[in-house]
Amino acid sequence: MNPVVDGILSVFLDIFRQPAIIVALISLIGLAVQRKTFSDVLKGTVRTLVGFLVLAAGAGVVVGSLGFFGDMFQHAFDVQGVVPNNEAIVGQVLLEYGSAAALIFFFGMIVNIALAALTRFKFIYLSGHVAFYIAAMIAVILGVAGFDTWAVVLWGSLAQGVYMTLSPALIQPFMRKVTGNDDVALGHTGGVGIALSGLVATVTRGKGTSKSTEEIKFPNGLGFLRDTTVIVALSMAVIYVIVGLFAGAAYIEGELSDGQNFIVFLLMQAATFSAGVFIILAGVRVVLAEIIPAFKGISDRLVKNAKPALDVPIVFPFAPNAVLIGFLSSFVGGIVGLVAMVFMGGAIIVPGVVAHFMTGAASGVIGNAAGGRRGAILGAFANGIAITFLPLLLLPVLGEIGFANSTFSDADYGIVGLFLGWLSVGGGQIAVIAGILVSIVAMFVATVALRGRDRRRAAGEGASDAESAGASADAAEASASK
Repeated sequence: MNPVVDGILSVFLDIFRQPAIIVALISLIGLAVQRKTFSDVLKGTVRTLVGFLVLAAGAGVVVGSLGFFGDMFQHAFDVQGVVPNNEAIVGQVLLEYGSAAALIFFFGMIVNIALAALTRFKFIYLSGHVAFYIAAMIAVILGVAGFDTWAVVLWGSLAQGVYMTLSPALIQPFMRKVTGNDDVALGHTGGVGIALSGLVATVTRGKGTSKSTEEIKFPNGLGFLRDTTVIVALSMAVIYVIVGLFAGAAYIEGELSDGQNFIVFLLMQAATFSAGVFIILAGVRVVLAEIIPAFKGISDRLVKNAKPALDVPIVFPFAPNAVLIGFLSSFVGGIVGLVAMVFMGGAIIVPGVVAHFMTGAASGVIGNAAGGRRGAILGAFANGIAITFLPLLLLPVLGEIGFANSTFSDADYGIVGLFLGWLSVGGGQIAVIAGILVSIVAMFVATVALRGRDRRRAAGEGASDAESAGASADAAEASASK
């Protein structure tokens, strides 16, 4: 590749791999097309950028704390197997498929915008980091299928664009229950598992109404537990100490805490986890306050009625208790899946703590909105089962990458990967191309059908209004004649 072109591509990749920059640019464009003053544009852009960096910093704190927990868990229970970790597997993928993944990611964003403009699915996927990860997986699967590099980029970009447009649409019916409006969507590679949580919650809620996780009442003497920061810290302290006792003081002090007393270390990690959640919630509030008004400019001028699809922490403030309940329920699902795999024989998927926190917490919030406390528990548990078995099924279609000691963690990797991989195994490259094209055609067919349904509804409502008006006029005339 030409060094200049390579340099430009590298700069663009560095920009678009940073979700904070993507969201800030969207805010800038949205405010600019609304012809806001320079001061308002600058303030909104910078606040969006900083808010997202605050959110990311909180996520980093949580991930760091969970890293120690994952190490303890594996040591305590002597679990060896494939660890679902997106960062680890993508690092291996980029060694061979880095250029193709970058191009798929970039052109996939363009396809996403085009499909949002032309179809009924008005979602712009703004979670750049996980979008890049799924682009890397698509590059691997198409490469294993034998496509030339140019074909990997072409068909991979179309597949990526379809995914980025449809994934938020799948969750949106449940997001409306969470937020109470249709202003923002959820864009994350755990989308299928999170939507599954909403579906399970809906099916299992029964005839009665299960109370919300946020209505949990504590005795007056335990009033401090109404504080989300406190209850998260105390709950995680109990969990850390229990697992730490199984792992043993010698292991923790020798391998993790750098000699610090293991109980002190565990309590500090629990408090650190709670601090990370607190930071995430603060960042989300800033981002929502800035990005939704700014995105109105995108919606009005570029893609009519477009909705921003943002990362999973965007739902955390709506049901903080459900965040913790969802994480724990999803993790239990992962442990149940692990035990089942031990009895089944073959590869074992070790529960990925970060994946269970991010997608499990979101599943808890979605499940709570759809089915209350029961929905939060059962829905997140279903997500935990899904992100345990889907990575197992995905391993064979990843070629040599699938034999590494790590794999992709979230549900969408399994669904998209299996869709493309099984098409390749069953019908070769022609089947893969046909599957991608059929998906695009189906989106346009669905768009035509939904628009026709809306026109019929509008016509029916108009006729009903006319009949009501006529009846009122007849009544008025009869009254006047009397």
